Amino acid sequence: MTATTHRTCPLCEATCGLTVTIGPGPDGAGEAIGVRGDAEDPFSRGYICPKGVALGQLHSDPARLRTPLVRRGSSWTEVSWDEAFAEAGRLLAPLLREHGADSVGVYLGNPTVHNLGLSLYSRTLIQALGTGYRFSASTVDQMPKQVASGLMYGTELSIAIPDIDRTDYLLVLGANPMVSNGSLLTAPDLPGRLRALRRRGGRLVVVDPRRTRTAEIADEHLAIRPGTDALLLAGIARTLIEEGLADPGPQAAPHLNGLDELGVALKPFTPEAVAAATRVPADTVRRIARELSAAPSAAVYGRIGTTTTAYGTAASWLVDVVNTLTGNLDRPGGVMWPEPAAGSPTTTGEPGRGRGVRVPGSRRTRVRGLPSVFGEFPAGALAEEIDTPSADADADGSASGTASGSRLRGLITIAGNPVLSTPNSSRLGTALASLDAMVSVDAYLNETTRHAHVVLPAASPLARSHYDLVFASFSIRNTAHWSPPSLPLGPGELDESEVLLRLAAAALGGTVTAQQLDDLTAADTARRIAADPSSPAHGRDPEELLAAVAHRSRQERLLDLMLRGGPYGDGFGAEPEGLSLDVLAAAPHGLDLGPLRPRLPGVLRTPSGRVELAPPQLLAEAARLAVHLAELGSAPTDGLLLIGRRQLRSNNSWMHNVPLLAGGSNRCTLQLHPADAERLGIDTGQQVQVRSRVGELHAEAEVTDGVMPGVVSLPHGWGHDDPATRLPLAAREPGVNSNVLTDEIPLDLLSGTAVLNGIPVEVRGVVREVAAAAP
Repeated sequence: MTATTHRTCPLCEATCGLTVTIGPGPDGAGEAIGVRGDAEDPFSRGYICPKGVALGQLHSDPARLRTPLVRRGSSWTEVSWDEAFAEAGRLLAPLLREHGADSVGVYLGNPTVHNLGLSLYSRTLIQALGTGYRFSASTVDQMPKQVASGLMYGTELSIAIPDIDRTDYLLVLGANPMVSNGSLLTAPDLPGRLRALRRRGGRLVVVDPRRTRTAEIADEHLAIRPGTDALLLAGIARTLIEEGLADPGPQAAPHLNGLDELGVALKPFTPEAVAAATRVPADTVRRIARELSAAPSAAVYGRIGTTTTAYGTAASWLVDVVNTLTGNLDRPGGVMWPEPAAGSPTTTGEPGRGRGVRVPGSRRTRVRGLPSVFGEFPAGALAEEIDTPSADADADGSASGTASGSRLRGLITIAGNPVLSTPNSSRLGTALASLDAMVSVDAYLNETTRHAHVVLPAASPLARSHYDLVFASFSIRNTAHWSPPSLPLGPGELDESEVLLRLAAAALGGTVTAQQLDDLTAADTARRIAADPSSPAHGRDPEELLAAVAHRSRQERLLDLMLRGGPYGDGFGAEPEGLSLDVLAAAPHGLDLGPLRPRLPGVLRTPSGRVELAPPQLLAEAARLAVHLAELGSAPTDGLLLIGRRQLRSNNSWMHNVPLLAGGSNRCTLQLHPADAERLGIDTGQQVQVRSRVGELHAEAEVTDGVMPGVVSLPHGWGHDDPATRLPLAAREPGVNSNVLTDEIPLDLLSGTAVLNGIPVEVRGVVREVAAAAP
């Protein structure tokens, strides 16, 4: 006997609809015996990639943790949930009590935002702890885009999204959507959408040091020196202004501040100067500027290759500057803002005006004095905050101007593997081993969680409800899709929302219960909705709103509140045709709420109520970038620069333990250009040594003209050779951890984001001695 359920895939940002066939499992419990694309999903229309197909294998993976673990010495013991939370409380509560809230930090991994319960209750946990030491994958990924968008438009989620289905010209920098399926760009079947762009006569131009799969289908591929995308964009923007091509258009022009200041700041970035630094010819810089200006509609899109550099915030800013100068801000076919059904910072508060953002933040790390950004510290500072002694602490345990005068003694990691994903990972692994207390919420015993004292297992994605709370803010269409669990929780398993609530209660020493924390979270959500002038429930009694959703619990209760009080909501009866969780539950394939529409000036939350093209922080970055431009003009160019690369079946490190995702095109090789290989005497298949300032590794060489001369490339997320982990399939093809080579010291100044691309390295072939044959 089989059954069919429908849900949204939670494994990447594309949010594809899935049809899951449930059948009897070998132990009598249900299991997913088939996963295919949902042809009736109005957004994805049946599209599916290999990650979605593998969801059933992830559910049944025998290495996925199902029972809490407590480490005693070097061995692990399976324990009950009550025992696990008691042990977590025994370790964490004394640290908070004796050393203060900042003695315990929290690290949030990328899968957190793919999980409704974790998205909603990680904030509850952090607030309950009271810690200022919050770290996340954001500062090894997209934080520069959030900072630039916040300064320009008013909130960290005010990110303008390419309207890819209606554009005539798409310029892509540092992104490979044919493989990634999009990032900060939620669009199922991006490969099909890119091909459709070209079929309708549009133009696709890709800027990347590698000839990626996206570059292979493009009209043009421009190879660029790693880390210089901001310079190229500055040269394009300067050309637009100098040649009189800048025309923001009637939609955006009345709402702009800083156009004159912008022109002055861009003066140094002539196409000739930019060409020498980027290796993109000056004539090409001018031509791209003219093509963008002349296109009926155009969009510039930059991603991780532009954000994980020393000038990531400048590059992110200049992406939007070019979109604005070409008249493509807030217009169909250009870049636009989604309107998420459950609300977002761009849909709440007074339309058209707000407090803006504070960058840099007011708090600073203890060791380097790095500023907070949107309430979190750079992930690259995590190791030093643990392993650096507290010699400079004041007598009262605090240090002036810092988050804390005491070193970080405890850490909670949630759905993250920073030992593989953050800089100088060898140092971080050693630092984690020195912690007084470490608790991890994760599906696997991996390279990070193996250092924990307590591991609290995460449930299968098929056994939890799902709603894409975060990715609706980056979607190319306004949609809403709620998925109930396809399968029940396994024996003894808990939903992550309950795990976080009980963990918070345990860390607080039992002074509050998990249910009380949940009720406080719901009450706060109801109060915010009732106080929001943009909500259809504005002015209502928060207790009335809570009563309307009293039949629900945890994340479903919070989601129902947010949907009913959101921009499409029923206002708890005020708008009878509006959205609620009941409405979404009755639409198992999801609802299409329409294409993106112009939102200026109402989308803005800046104090001025205008788009800030030239905020002081970004003008300072332009000045810093001009100095960098001059330095590159005289710098030697014969060294090698390391960049990462994305693989279709390898979104995150833990996917390497799923059979369908462990093979195929996934290969952990060092790609290098034939000219560099010949100079170094290296052949394909040879072992090579790669060395940076902070570490070295050995990898298999792959000689290819798919990378430009002077560039070498390693994929991220590999390095599964730690015998203390439980990733048996991944260990068969462990690969190497590229972040052994990544330096934690260089950062993008405004965002605190690690420099993961353009790392100076040395490469040489490894000569293996062959033992003489015995006589």
